[in-house]
Amino acid sequence: MTADHNAMLAQIEKGDGFIAALDQSGGSTPGALKGYGIGEDRFSTDEEMFALIHAMRERVMTSPCFTGEKVIGAILFERTMDGQAGGKPVAELLWERGVVPFLKVDKGLEEERDGVKLMKPIGGLGELLDRAKAKGIFGTKMRSVIERANPAGIAAIVAQQFAVASEINAHGLMPIIEPEVSIKSPERAECDSILLAELSKALDALPAGERVMLKLTIPVQANLFKPLVNHPKVLKVVALSGGFSRAEACAELAKNQGMIASFSRALLNELRDEMSDHEFNASLGGAIDEIHAASVA
Repeated sequence: MTADHNAMLAQIEKGDGFIAALDQSGGSTPGALKGYGIGEDRFSTDEEMFALIHAMRERVMTSPCFTGEKVIGAILFERTMDGQAGGKPVAELLWERGVVPFLKVDKGLEEERDGVKLMKPIGGLGELLDRAKAKGIFGTKMRSVIERANPAGIAAIVAQQFAVASEINAHGLMPIIEPEVSIKSPERAECDSILLAELSKALDALPAGERVMLKLTIPVQANLFKPLVNHPKVLKVVALSGGFSRAEACAELAKNQGMIASFSRALLNELRDEMSDHEFNASLGGAIDEIHAASVA
C-alpha cells in the first residue's frame, strides 16, 4: 500500500466527519442543474450540460469550508474525476484538502424484478479501476435499489454487489456497497431486516484481507445496522439521504450510532448559481456544519 492509500484509509476510519456525494450522472444532471438555478435553456448539448455541472462541483470542492476537517471523503462522477478543479486534477485537489476521493462506477439500474433493481453490467470495469487508481482515487461506489421485501431479490442484490466488490478489492481500491432501500417502499422495515441478514452473511464470508464500506438507507428502527458498524470486515457505514430533506435526514441519522452521512441533495439543495461567493460559501458551510453534527452525534 502507498503512503497516500494508508493515510486515506486512516482518514476514513478515524476522521471526524462525513462523505459528500458529488456523483450525479447523466440522467440526473438536468435535475441537479435545475435545482441549482440553471434551466435547460442554458445548454443544448451534453458537453455544455456536463461543463455546467462540473463548474458547480468545482465551486463546491474549492470552497474554503470543503476540507477534511468535516468532509472526510467525496464521491465523484467519472467525468469529474477526469476533470480539473482549482487548476489541478480533481482527486489531487481533494486530497490536498484532506478529502478522500471515491468514484461512482455503476452504469445504472436494470428494470425491477423480484422487488429490486440490480445494477446493469459494468463494462470495462477493470480498465476504469486501473485508471482511477492511477489518478489517486481511494475507493468506489455502486448503487442498487430495493423496492419490496422480497428475500430472493434482496439476496440477489447483495450477491451481485459483493461479486463486483471482490474485483474492486483485487485492484487495490475500497468498494462502497450501496443497496438502497427506497424510502417510498411500503415494506421499508421488512426490507431493512432482510438486508441486514444478507449483508451479515456476505460479510462473514469475505476472504481474509478484504474489507468493504456500506452505504445504506437510514433504517426505520434506530441502530438496526449497529452490527454492521461493528463488523470487522466493514471500514465504515455511511447513510444516504434518499429523498429526505436535510433536516429530516440529519434528525434520523443522529439516532444511529456509528453511521455517518453520505448525502447529495441534502448537502447541495440550497446552493444557487446566482449566489455571490460569500453567500455560496455561507450556505454550503451551514449545510456542512449541520450534516457533520448529525454524523458525529
